[in-house]
Amino acid sequence: MTRPPVAEALDLEPHPEGGWYRETYRSSVRVEPPGLGAERQAPRGQASPDGQPRGDLVPRRLDRPPGRWLGSAMWSTDSPRVLERVEGRLGELVLRTDGTDFEVISNGVFLMDTRNGASERLLVRVALAGVRAPARLLLGGLGVGFSLAEALACDLVERVTVVEIEAAVIRWNRTYLAAHAGRALEDPRVEVVCADLRDWLGSARQRFEAICLDVDNGPGWTVAEANGALYSKASLALLRERLAPGGALTIWSANSLDGFTARLRGAFGRVERFAVEVPRGGPDLVYAAWRD
Repeated sequence: MTRPPVAEALDLEPHPEGGWYRETYRSSVRVEPPGLGAERQAPRGQASPDGQPRGDLVPRRLDRPPGRWLGSAMWSTDSPRVLERVEGRLGELVLRTDGTDFEVISNGVFLMDTRNGASERLLVRVALAGVRAPARLLLGGLGVGFSLAEALACDLVERVTVVEIEAAVIRWNRTYLAAHAGRALEDPRVEVVCADLRDWLGSARQRFEAICLDVDNGPGWTVAEANGALYSKASLALLRERLAPGGALTIWSANSLDGFTARLRGAFGRVERFAVEVPRGGPDLVYAAWRD
């Protein structure tokens, strides 16, 4: 299989489910979290002695709540400490720590943590792979700062505009999370705007050589319903207008969304998808699209 130019430049391998990826970690231990398991039943086409539905896996009834938030690596037995609990523009945000790492919970759903960051960095590397200096980058969603730190590590980047809707996330990146991203917000090339990205795009006039979106959990699974509009056809057309000719848009996603690649192609034409294996669950995805 011939690798596309970006995959060649980043030395990525083809993923069995489509797209390209680099494996950064593989544990030798298989873990079945309490409350999230499944009972293996008879193979398809064979009788099941207990009369349960046929299939490879049948969900098990939960007799007790899971020991952690879905996606979180902090178990209740680890006694994670809540540092702050605030009411943000899109609902409740919780910042907690196990003493080493930090994670953010949004409306009771795990959103992000400081443990890995491989896919967040790839989000930026793909977008900047073909740019020339001086490059201006728009980062939608600050996260824990991994993407911003990756952008600032590139000598071609002249300016990074970060648009983040939650003031608490910006403040946490200046305090609790600062060391994990090399105190990226202190770099003089960074401009931080506390605003809804979709609203900001509607009033912005500048163009960027690269736009990287890491908003919510991506187009396939939004914790805040309002964030879904950012991945609509209308918003993708708006993002295209904010790109300079030849510029790249990259979008981070926690999972795949049927039809989203086709939606991107309708606005951009050239589209690729990259997968990054993570220690827990399915791979993180990075969608990439280029303006002609």
